[in-house]
This record gives sequence, structure tokens and C-alpha cells, in this order.
Amino acid sequence: MIKVTLPDGAVMEIDKKSTPIDVARRISEGLARNVISASYNGETIESTTPLKEDGTLTLFTWNNDEGKRAFWHSTSHVMAQALEELYPGIKLTIGPAIDNGFYYDLDIGEYSVSEKDFPKIEARMLEIARGKHEYKMRSSSKAEALKFYKKQNNQYKLELIENLEEGTITFCDHSTFTDLCRGGHIPNTGLIKAIKLLSIAGAYWRGDETKPQLTRIYGISFPKQKELKEYLELIEEAKKRDHRKLGKELELFAFSQKVGQGLPLWLPKGAALRERLENFLKAAQKKAGYETVMSPHIGQKELYVTSGHYTKYGEDSFQPIHTPKEDEEFLLKPMNCPHHCEIYKTKPWSYKELPKRYAEFGTVYRYEQSGELHGLTRVRGFTQDDAHIFCTPDQLDKEFKNVIDLVLYVFGSLGFENFSTQVSLRDPDNPDKYIGSPENWEKAERAIINAAEDKGLNYVVEKGEAAFYGPKLDFMVKDALGRNWQLGTIQVDYNLPERFDLNYKGSDNELHRPVMIHRAPFGSMERFVAILLEHTGGNFPLWLTPEQVIVVSISEKYEKYAKKVLHLLENDEIRALSDDRNETVGKKIRDAEMAKVPFMIIVGEKEEKMNAVKVRRHGGEDLGMITVDEFSDIIKEETNNSLKQFKV
Repeated sequence: MIKVTLPDGAVMEIDKKSTPIDVARRISEGLARNVISASYNGETIESTTPLKEDGTLTLFTWNNDEGKRAFWHSTSHVMAQALEELYPGIKLTIGPAIDNGFYYDLDIGEYSVSEKDFPKIEARMLEIARGKHEYKMRSSSKAEALKFYKKQNNQYKLELIENLEEGTITFCDHSTFTDLCRGGHIPNTGLIKAIKLLSIAGAYWRGDETKPQLTRIYGISFPKQKELKEYLELIEEAKKRDHRKLGKELELFAFSQKVGQGLPLWLPKGAALRERLENFLKAAQKKAGYETVMSPHIGQKELYVTSGHYTKYGEDSFQPIHTPKEDEEFLLKPMNCPHHCEIYKTKPWSYKELPKRYAEFGTVYRYEQSGELHGLTRVRGFTQDDAHIFCTPDQLDKEFKNVIDLVLYVFGSLGFENFSTQVSLRDPDNPDKYIGSPENWEKAERAIINAAEDKGLNYVVEKGEAAFYGPKLDFMVKDALGRNWQLGTIQVDYNLPERFDLNYKGSDNELHRPVMIHRAPFGSMERFVAILLEHTGGNFPLWLTPEQVIVVSISEKYEKYAKKVLHLLENDEIRALSDDRNETVGKKIRDAEMAKVPFMIIVGEKEEKMNAVKVRRHGGEDLGMITVDEFSDIIKEETNNSLKQFKV
């Protein structure tokens, strides 16, 4: 017998070699029917894997992220089998689960595969799934694995195997199909009831532009047809909300091939929206004791060598700028923090003067691969709402919690109410990825976890997701479509103060190192605007929207009165414009709806005589006839309700 500990702390004694499914059956038959995969002592295993020693067991169903990953990874095997059968001789590479579905990268050789082929691929996949084939893991020696793929002349799998250690190589078999695989599958293919292939794209082997280009096919699957239908409806809604589409329709931003890929141009309305976002955060920062600084867009290469950014990000940066002076090199800045360290160093500091909080909307540049660029969410030049706090170790806890409050204020004011947090720590198995001593890392990680617990945050711990200089608290926002986005981040850093030799004089009259907090509630202005645009569908909060009101006269005779109304609104600092185009009232109303202007004022003979206005809300609600003062009060009240003041 062995002892199995469940997540609630209950301990169950079971026969040795019992499986997770057996344990689930002991709990309930319903649970056993729904178990997809499991983890044992922190390792992902199959639901049919024998348990050979005491340990902690977690069972995953479709309702768990881990269960979905196993489901989608299993479906990628089914797709690979179908593709091998339909296109004999293609070469498989890797086929992981992703946040929504799965993909498989393939070398299709001389074949041509496009979206028009998806129906026949899906049909074969469903046919395989109905066979209820069991997924069976088995170990293999390195020699056996190499022999298998040499016979297939698959250089991609051979490369993967060459990098694996003896004793760690496993295959997964189902039906007539075999694939190199680490594991994490559903019990059998019969659980897969609904499949949809979504898109096809090019991808370089291992993401390296110097290596062969492969064909990547994306798909998704579900245990019920109804869930696929709901997902496809969500996809259609996402297309309507695509920030690239809305950004063009609302005239917020544009891209130009002559300017360059990944370098957005902000149009007047978009620039005004960005400015309001910046002013909103600047006002809160001022209350919280931040000071504004500014730094150049470039810096000497040596600056980023000192910080460690050149070593870590040099390959992803733009090429160095060479000046007429021999051996002088500059870089477009990839980060603002090295510049802020140098600002701190401009004078000596006493512990009595700390903390120092430096804030900057600083533009940074990274040479993202062209295939990874995507609207505003992945660009080559972006502006971070960056700030760096230099404090004593005793001040760290309070300062970190104050930043949490600021992030929560930002999210609340912009309607992001559904969010979670992630404590991103080092990868203990890859210490070379990070700079600094283990002692400093332990202090920084402990500080973040303590602050998150004290603030009552619902957080998860992810190892290996830390920045190279320190751990962080990441804020994961769920948008109106249920998608997760990483926005705000707060990081604790003991390492850059050491690398830049930063100090302050303590109460003991000795020099000490400050602790550095990096923070960005928005993350980047570009990405934040993109996500906000998709979250709201372009219907921004009233305080933020580029135009709050549009005034429409029913004929030329009343344009003078329309301009008078416009002037009164502008005096009340309401953002309004008059539509005096030579168009019908119906077209003007439709265009205002398309532009998502929150309010429309219509004026004619009756309104002019009564010195009033007829008000229509975006979406069609008629507010009737009211005075301009009454309408201004409505705007002010709704703005104040949606934009609370930040309390320190």
C-alpha cells in the first residue's frame, strides 16, 4: 500500500500501482469520468500512470487549465496522425498546447496545404477520435529513438533527441501513430468530440530565421460540440473588437511601411486618448510622491553592458549606432532603468531623503522578429509608464504595497475588474539566466510574496518567469472576451543598485545599498490601449473617450444654434464637435454611432425656441429634451462616477 495526499490534505491509502483514475473512482464515479490528467509530486502524469510511491496527487478535469492543456496537446497528436495519413512523407517537429488550443509545426515538403484543406483534415481527425484509442507512454533509449527517426529521415526530431539525456526519452503511442513526447494526455481519443482548425502560418524551426521555414497549423478542440459553437461565436466577437480594425475605424493609430514595421503612428484622436491616459496616471503619481524625469532615447553601449541588458537583450536590440568617433557605440534604449540609475547617482543621498520615486513615460526599442509583430500588442518601439523607486530595505514592504494600490486604482478606473496576480520567481534549474546573489534573490522573492499575502491578492507562483535582475508581481487581466493579458508589473531588484554602485548614507553614517522597485501599471501605452480597445469594443469610459458629444443640426437653418450649443459645452470643458457636413440627419446619426461617440445632441426649430437640446445616447437610448446645463451636469456626474480620485 502507498499513501496519496490530496489537495485538501486528505490522505488515502491505495494499492501500489493504482492509477489517478483509480483514486478518482474511490472519490466518485462522476469525478473518474471527468478526469483528464494529473500531477504527482509536482510532475505531470497520465491519468493511467501507476503510482509507485507515497506522494501528493492533483486530478485535472476540463475545468482546470492543466486539464485543457492535456486535452489540446492530445488533440495535436490526432492532427499529426491525420496529416501523416493525408500527406505521406511530411516531417513532424513539435505540437504543443497553447492558451487556446494547439498547433503543430510541419515540414510539408512538396505538398501544398491551405485553409481549404481544413474540412478533410478535421473529418479524418474526428474519425480517429471516434476510435477511442488509448494514449500510452513508453520509455526509449536514445539509440532506439535516433534509429526510429533516422528511418523517417526526420532531422528535426533527431535534433531534439540529440539534446536529450539518456533515460529521459519517452514516446506516446495511440492508434497507429507514434510521437516523441514528454507526456500529459487524456485517457483516450474518444473524449475529443469537437474539432476546429483555425489558421495556417509560417514559422521558423525553433524560432530562428536562419533555420528552415515550417508550416504551422493552429486548432482547438472540445469535449462537447456546444462548447465549440460558443467558442466560435466568441471568435467572431473578437474579430469585431480587433484593435487593429477598431483603431482604423476610430482613427486612433496607423502603420506605414515607409516608417517601418512595428512603429505605430498615433493620429490626433489616438494621441489625445494617450495623453489623457498619461495625465490620469501622472495625477495619481504626483499624489503618491513621484517626481517626473526624462531620459534620452539612446545611451552608450557601456550603459547597457553595466546593467546586464546588453548581454540578455543584445540580440533582440537594434544594431549599435556607430558615431564618427572611433570605437564609440550607442544603442536605442531597450529599458529605462539604467538611465534612472544614473539619475539617482547625480548626487549623494541620506536615508532621510529616501524613498526617491522617479517616473517617466519613456520610449524604448526592441527589434522584435517581423513574424511576431501584431498591431499594438507587439511592436518595435513602445512607451512604458515606467517608474523606479529607490528605498531602504525597511521601506521596501510599504513602498511595494503602495504600488499595488496604484495598480488596482488604474484597473478599477478603466473597468478591468476581473484580474489575478502571478508571483514570477527564478527557475532554480537555470541559475545562469539571472544576475545577482542567491541571498538577494531570496530576500526579493520573500518581499513580494509577503506583500501579496498581506494585500489579500489571489496569486499563483510561476517559477522561471522572473526578470533576469529580479522577481516580479505580474497582474493578469481577463478582458470582456475572457482572454487573459499580462498588464501591470512590479519588480523588486537588489542587483542593479550593486551593478551601478548606488548607495545612501544610513543613520550609522555608513554607506548602504538602496533597494530598487521597478513598476509599470499600464505596462506599455501601446499594448494597454490595444487591450482596452478590445475590452471595451471602442466604447471607452466617458472621461477617456476622444469625443464625448457630437452636435447635429437637422438643417442649415439651425447651424448657428448648434455652434452656440457647442460653445457652451466647450466652456464646461466637455469634448464636443459639430457635424455640419452636407449630409442627411440619418447618415450623421449612423456615422456618430459607428464612431462610438457616447452622446449625440440634435437641434432644430423646437430646440432653438426652447433654448434646449434633444439628447440621444450611443446605442439608441433617447434622453429627451433638456437644457444644456442639465446635459453638462449629466456628463460631469457620469465622468466623476467612472473616475474616482486616487487616495494615498
